[in-house]
Amino acid sequence: MAKAYERIAGDLRESIRAGRLGPGDRLPPETKLAERYRRSVPTVRDALRLLQAEGLIEKQHGRGNFVRRPRTPVRRANQRHQWEKDRARQPLEQRAKTGSTEHDTGLELDDLVFNAVYRDIPAGPEIARAFDVPEGTTLLERTFRTRYRAESAPFSMVTSYLVRAMVAANPELLDERNEPWPGGTQNQLYTVGIELDRVEERITARPPTPDEAEELGLPPGTAVIELRKTMYDTDDRAVEISDVLLPGDRTEMHFTTHLERW
Repeated sequence: MAKAYERIAGDLRESIRAGRLGPGDRLPPETKLAERYRRSVPTVRDALRLLQAEGLIEKQHGRGNFVRRPRTPVRRANQRHQWEKDRARQPLEQRAKTGSTEHDTGLELDDLVFNAVYRDIPAGPEIARAFDVPEGTTLLERTFRTRYRAESAPFSMVTSYLVRAMVAANPELLDERNEPWPGGTQNQLYTVGIELDRVEERITARPPTPDEAEELGLPPGTAVIELRKTMYDTDDRAVEISDVLLPGDRTEMHFTTHLERW
């Protein structure tokens, strides 16, 4: 038999799904809900916490509980890498029209707010092994955040690594002020004579840290998807490594694998 707080949560959940409570609507105060359901305020709070964990409502301190507005979904398909390679050699005018975030979300370039920070760092043991370079080799670390202008949280948290000496032939690649770069990383590598052969991605899921949950705007109990992406060139060198953190409540990973016929 359902507990009292589960029955309250079920009734409010049904009101949200039926549209009687819409995105952005404020729920009645806890005391009013307690009167309506003839239960204690602590029981009502248990019900609200359950709905928060499901991502249906959010608590705004000092204001109350509100129906959570659906966030723009992101659909990452494995075909995106070929799409990026196809456009890497296109003229600037074509590359500047759209990017990978627009491709994954259906949004327009003007809908987005983009931030990039570059810095030089020494390669630690793990990254050095992945790049097959000596530990301490200078890397260009790039952190990227892109969000929908109407939302406060980014679509992902991205940290990208390049071997600095590998891309230094084009000084423009070392300047964060040139971001967002039309054509993305594949075009950046193309400007220094690098063609990609393959992209490998390793995907895991885990609970977020408190800082990650805050930055990504995650409801309680939401997992993050952790993606390590390694790009290899036609000489089988690792030329770019990215750590991508994706919010589990808005990200769909879609993979299509074409099989050889018998």
